[in-house]
Amino acid sequence: MNETTICAVGNVATQPVYRELATGPSARFRLAVTSRYLDRGKNEWTDGHTNFFTVWANRQLATNAAASLNVGDPVVVQGRLKVRSDVREGQSWTSADIDALAIGHDLARGTSAFRRAPRPETTATAAAAQPEPEWETSAPADSQQAHEPVMVT
Repeated sequence: MNETTICAVGNVATQPVYRELATGPSARFRLAVTSRYLDRGKNEWTDGHTNFFTVWANRQLATNAAASLNVGDPVVVQGRLKVRSDVREGQSWTSADIDALAIGHDLARGTSAFRRAPRPETTATAAAAQPEPEWETSAPADSQQAHEPVMVT
């Protein structure tokens, strides 16, 4: 199956929300990615457009992300891009989610102290049998798992 894998470098825009689900731990946060360019007329760096992504982490990555990340932290996120479009109450909504495979602090902008997390007491077969989270939602009926859409105007 073809998937769009991306690497996004930006800042944590919202505090990670951690949930214990029937399928295992899950965490989500918003990532702000702002392009920068050199304005040659002013001879200075200028912020360009900011893209926002909802980053979803599962299992041990969710636990570690919730314990490690705070608003404003510079991070690198690598994962699968999921873009959804919907019409709600007559308005078009588009959301961009990243199903994270790896998340780390951006060491180009600071330092970080790594601490190895203890391994959970699960068997390899139980971890492999866990299904992927449901990505397609009709409407944010459950506020705990609802994706936060971005309105496109």
